Amino acid sequence: MPKVTVEIPQHIFDDVQAHVGEGKKFVSFSDAVRSALRKMLDQLDEIDRRRGRAQE
Repeated sequence: MPKVTVEIPQHIFDDVQAHVGEGKKFVSFSDAVRSALRKMLDQLDEIDRRRGRAQE
């Protein structure tokens, strides 16, 4: 799996960290980022589909 380095504003990092950990929604910060990216890609696919730009 490729590793990616990004700069994230502290307030966004802190907001995500509030949802990471035992008994919370994500097991790690990386898990939260991967989930967010998947959701964004699904939303972009839906927009493309509605606008007739979907690739089969």
